[in-house]
Amino acid sequence: MGVESWVAVAAAVLALLGVGLGLFLWRRHVRLRRSAFVRPSLERVRSRSGTGLRIALVVNPTKPDLARLRERVVAACADRGLSEPIWLETTPQDPGTGQARQALAVGADLVVAVGGDGTVRAVAEAMAGSYVPMGLIPLGTGNLLARNIDVPLGDPMAAFATALDGHDKAVDVGRLHVDRWGPDGGDEREHLFLVIAGLGFDAAMVADTDSHLKARVGWMAYFVSGIRHLHGKRLKVRVARDGGDPQSAWVRSMLVGNCGRLPGGINLLPDALLDDGWLDLAVIDTRGGLAGWAQLFGEVVLQGVGFRNVLPAKIGRIDHARAQAVHLEVTGSATMQVDGDIVGDVAELTAWAEPGALLLRTG
Repeated sequence: MGVESWVAVAAAVLALLGVGLGLFLWRRHVRLRRSAFVRPSLERVRSRSGTGLRIALVVNPTKPDLARLRERVVAACADRGLSEPIWLETTPQDPGTGQARQALAVGADLVVAVGGDGTVRAVAEAMAGSYVPMGLIPLGTGNLLARNIDVPLGDPMAAFATALDGHDKAVDVGRLHVDRWGPDGGDEREHLFLVIAGLGFDAAMVADTDSHLKARVGWMAYFVSGIRHLHGKRLKVRVARDGGDPQSAWVRSMLVGNCGRLPGGINLLPDALLDDGWLDLAVIDTRGGLAGWAQLFGEVVLQGVGFRNVLPAKIGRIDHARAQAVHLEVTGSATMQVDGDIVGDVAELTAWAEPGALLLRTG
């Protein structure tokens, strides 16, 4: 090889090194910007000492043993030299958004949602974009977000300790707009979700779950309801990702998720990350009656341990995709849920990710 050839090779190697160094510096710049974006809130909270730290709890008053919990929370704050926390109870008319805004208005440094998934979602609606940390004391049936950020379940005071001592993490939120209602449409078109929005089988299962059975057996009540809907109709949907051409599919459920860990160790969206700026989509379908559902359950279990069955001839399947925004149309209409709350009968919707919008206090 001549001198000119060696010079060309050396130039190519240097160019590649330059590109690699540029990418490294760019990614480092993004991480530093994100850290700087979160740090002012962290420093503001942790630099305030003693009784200067203001903690607010937004509480669903229908949950049991709240009087005892309030005593223990006040005592825990006193033991740390903190002032008595602000206690704000939700109402049927306002499930937590107004109370969280009230907490922010009086200068709370930490707002803790105390209740189930509905309370968490309502509080997050006010907290998104504030960059004041939001903690959780999960007291619901599913406790979906708490499962995905390792907040202790079944021990409210351990969850409160996480809210006080945990790490702050900027996470994405999902936004959903109902573009067109079905015959049994709802009232509100704009919805925030933190875990999963679902249309079809999963929403019908949520809508049909008996509240008294939930109180007795917890999240297992959803499976009892699900059995009643195994033979429900398939839906024809058209899905367009990030402005692309729409694709048609027959489905039992269409899921749009921010994270995917569910009760019972089920992970419907194993690739979903709370802070990646993407929504993860799952198209779920079965044929062949119970045999299809059995294969689907096997697919879900296997993907939870990192194995994907890519064989095309399957009567029960879950297919995955990703998007920053998705537009969905249903032939006819179908029931829609967001984080376990029923939206209504939906014919067309748009969903998108709002990156890094919510500061969560995690385990």
